[in-house]
Amino acid sequence: MPGNIEDYALIGDLHTAALVGRDGSIDWLCLPRFDSPACFAALLHDRNAGRWQLCPADGRPASSRRYRGDTLILETEWDTPDGVVRVIDFMPLRGQAADVVRIVDGVSGAVPMRMDLTLRFDYGHVVPWVRHSGQDLSAVAGPDAVWLRTDVPVHGEDRATVAEFTVRAGQRVPFVLTYQASHLRRPDLVDAEHALAGTERFWTDWISRCDYDGRWPEPVRRSLILLKTLTYAATGGILAAATTSLPEQLDGPRNWDYRYCWLRDATFTLQALLGTGYLAEAKAWREWLLRAVAGDPADLQIMYALDGTRRLPEYTLDWLPGYQGASPVRVGNAASSQLQLDVWGEVLDSLHHSREAGIAATDAGWDLQRALLDFLEGNWQQPDNSLWEVRGPRRQFVHSKVMAWAGFDRAVTAVHRHGLDGPIDRWRSIRDDIHAEVCAKGFDTDRNTFTQSYGSAGLDAALLLIPRVGFLPTTDPRVAGTIDAVQRELLQDGFLLRYRPEHDSADGLPGTEGAFLACTFWLVDALHTIGRRAEAEDLFERLLHLRNDVGLLSEEYDPTSGRQLGNTPQAFSLVGLVNSARQLSGSTTRTSADADGQHTQPAG
Repeated sequence: MPGNIEDYALIGDLHTAALVGRDGSIDWLCLPRFDSPACFAALLHDRNAGRWQLCPADGRPASSRRYRGDTLILETEWDTPDGVVRVIDFMPLRGQAADVVRIVDGVSGAVPMRMDLTLRFDYGHVVPWVRHSGQDLSAVAGPDAVWLRTDVPVHGEDRATVAEFTVRAGQRVPFVLTYQASHLRRPDLVDAEHALAGTERFWTDWISRCDYDGRWPEPVRRSLILLKTLTYAATGGILAAATTSLPEQLDGPRNWDYRYCWLRDATFTLQALLGTGYLAEAKAWREWLLRAVAGDPADLQIMYALDGTRRLPEYTLDWLPGYQGASPVRVGNAASSQLQLDVWGEVLDSLHHSREAGIAATDAGWDLQRALLDFLEGNWQQPDNSLWEVRGPRRQFVHSKVMAWAGFDRAVTAVHRHGLDGPIDRWRSIRDDIHAEVCAKGFDTDRNTFTQSYGSAGLDAALLLIPRVGFLPTTDPRVAGTIDAVQRELLQDGFLLRYRPEHDSADGLPGTEGAFLACTFWLVDALHTIGRRAEAEDLFERLLHLRNDVGLLSEEYDPTSGRQLGNTPQAFSLVGLVNSARQLSGSTTRTSADADGQHTQPAG
């Protein structure tokens, strides 16, 4: 049985990542990439779907755990009647192969230990052919091959590989698991201690570039390290999360595969990276974005694979019962084929932020943006599925229109401020037409609030972004009215829902979901921008307390059970934390979104 979502820590090598539980069990690992089939999938079933447990022989939970300083090296300790033992978990960043290194460190006494390695390729579906030779293991199944090297004898037991040994004070016992495609030769062996030193050096050097100097340095630095871990080094793409099918409602059906790159995250991610000193990562993300969206603008998708692959067919893994019984387990994501018009605006907005930060535009990049604008010009009036990927009927979602407005607004700025060429009068006219329509059809004058869609009574947390993208200034009474209405109708035990699935949202899905953490960070930002700073800081502090003991945040939170929900760690939540900390610390820069002075974009 897997632990609670908040019981897991993350290790990774910028190609893939593993989740490590408090019981010393790695319950999730996909090899060789984040989106490859898992070889440890106990997270979505139990031991029979694959795991790697290393802990005291009595199986007790850990006494404590922490990351070593500002690194991704996990240290888990057990205080037992026989002594204290520490397991050090990490993944070296060597690129040509994937390794998981686990070092058992005897702190005091003499502690009996047990290792249980259950390899199951293809999400628990394939049992490999395993050979043992003293302290070595090799396992092969089709395209996949894994080797284990350690200093203690291993043997087979119940279709698993086990080792039983005692670690004494001052003794260190390494375990190195290495993956390579089965048709290639075995990679060079990794020296555990040398790899530990190199991994610590990499993360220490990387975080030293962070120039955030605000009031919350530890949460910001940890969130940035986790965001870096969710980055696929080969392309610069940043995943939404490291997992698939962790439920948005315990025992519910809202379970999705988040091991892909969403365009909607681009602007927020760029703001977080650029605002904390990570220009190289921001450039890599911008270049991934340009490659992914290149082609016919009509074919723009809301998400892509790590390498920009477009086809992400969705199917279910019926042999897995799901996380604590929440089914189905999904691979791929059918929402990739939806029409979400806000994405065109998100891409144009993110490239605007790149220009403002001094990341040089290219002729090819501007040609692509003009093509996106041409498509948006002919299609902004269409109904769509919204950024929340509702699977019900398409509607005229207000946020989608606001982001279409932002796309044209940024184009006008590009011509005015950066000297790029384009039909600025036509773009300005379209921008103003969108603005007028949204204010006329998407605003409820009786309640003084914008609504989720034209003619709808429902609200949507994305309405909080209206001042953030500059659609209205923060002093406009409609902004404060919308913030008040969103708080009144979408707050649940102090945290914000995206919308109410049971109320006028027509999302086409059964069940409910938890409070959406990124949206609650948006509320922090919105409250701060209209001058309610004490309220914003109080909410931000409550959000910080939702992080688990090693700083991870998932997608959602259930205030009733006090549990994290959804895929983890969630980049959107982590980006929200970084950007809110920057805004509350006064480390954002206020810039004009339109050089002709008609609209002003607030900080953040």
